[in-house]
Amino acid sequence: MAGNMLANYVQVYVMLPLDVVSVDNKFEKGDEIRAQLKKLTEAGVDGVMIDVWWGLVEGKGPKAYDWSAYKQVFDLVHEAGLKLQAIMSFHQCGGNVGDVVNIPIPQWVRDVGATDPDIFYTNRGGTRNIEYLTLGVDDQPLFHGRTAVQMYADYMASFRENMKKFLDAGTIVDIEVGLGPAGEMRYPSYPQSQGWVFPGIGEFICYDKYLEADFKAAAAKAGHPEWELPDDAGEYNDTPEKTQFFKDNGTYLTEKGKFFLSWYSNKLIKHGDKILDEANKVFLGCRVQLAIKISGIHWWYRVPNHAAELTAGYYNLDDRDGYRTIARMLTRHHASMNFTCAEMRDSEQSEEAKSAPEELVQQVLSAGWREGLHVACENALGRYDATAYNTILRNARPKGINKNGPPEHKLFGFTYLRLSNELLEGQNYATFQTFVEKMHANLVSATHACRK
Repeated sequence: MAGNMLANYVQVYVMLPLDVVSVDNKFEKGDEIRAQLKKLTEAGVDGVMIDVWWGLVEGKGPKAYDWSAYKQVFDLVHEAGLKLQAIMSFHQCGGNVGDVVNIPIPQWVRDVGATDPDIFYTNRGGTRNIEYLTLGVDDQPLFHGRTAVQMYADYMASFRENMKKFLDAGTIVDIEVGLGPAGEMRYPSYPQSQGWVFPGIGEFICYDKYLEADFKAAAAKAGHPEWELPDDAGEYNDTPEKTQFFKDNGTYLTEKGKFFLSWYSNKLIKHGDKILDEANKVFLGCRVQLAIKISGIHWWYRVPNHAAELTAGYYNLDDRDGYRTIARMLTRHHASMNFTCAEMRDSEQSEEAKSAPEELVQQVLSAGWREGLHVACENALGRYDATAYNTILRNARPKGINKNGPPEHKLFGFTYLRLSNELLEGQNYATFQTFVEKMHANLVSATHACRK
């Protein structure tokens, strides 16, 4: 019986604080983190997730990697008997929801942007976004002779070499490959740092010279050399009907609009495909699960144009599943899909945002499951209440527990955002413990067995 119930077990991870390693690449919070990890272990969690910041590790210069602070953190996690999910964080920390510290991408990489600002994502107004390099430079050898993809591959290879001990010991179980701002595979279409406010539709972000040239070549090849990038899609805080592109019967439904949207979303999928190819080569022979993160863009989901998803690069319409195509790409790499906003309910959203997080979560999880992927989830905002936890539980096993074996569907894992003293105090801690037990299908004694 316990064996059958074990098939219902969903692993629970907790995201470590953004600044667990300091902005000068030191680990100074040893005692505090050790005490917090002890409480997590007592709560029965399976492991922790951590951002491994490119801006810190390769901050001093090309290939001058310094992993020492991260090794100290990983030692503590290993000591605590917890598993570890490591995010290859090729983006800047700062400028997004919940960012409490500022860790830019390496200075020497940004210095290239002083003479060639087009290495950064650019909106139609010409504003650059320095959170993450534009995917337009994936194959451009602009960085001391290396392309962006080569820099990411070299970083992962150095990680593997330096963290061999933890990989061999089975402590590191998951490598999540950062593919965009906030570590998510998307365009930086809704940057708070540039004045975006929820529920603005965001903007298409493909006006750097590299992506522009790519689009012009693609349009010419399709027999339409006259087509240009959209100039009618509005600004960050517009509503869809304010724009020619997204309004009813707008540009997005025309031949030209469809061509652009296919190009824009395919560039993003190819970007993920390329970097996962490198990750697979690097981690060949390691017992790790590769993963990527998809952003939960739940606003404007209830309107036919799905404007906010489209500007982020997810070509998802009522008659076109934009997430299934991403899931299909992931099957090539045996990578899992990590999705956010698992705690949100439609009833908690404002009417004006035309938001439907519950339907969106169902759509994305189903896309992954249909393609046979491992699908994982996170919460988008910090919550300590039973309502949020119950929503996560429902998403974790939509058809409930199956006492006779594996449930029809279940999450591969869930990561709680994020570790804080508030989580570990009083009622919050008690509620969290109950949640972990339920995710583990109440197999309290099995928790330890699973962790071995």
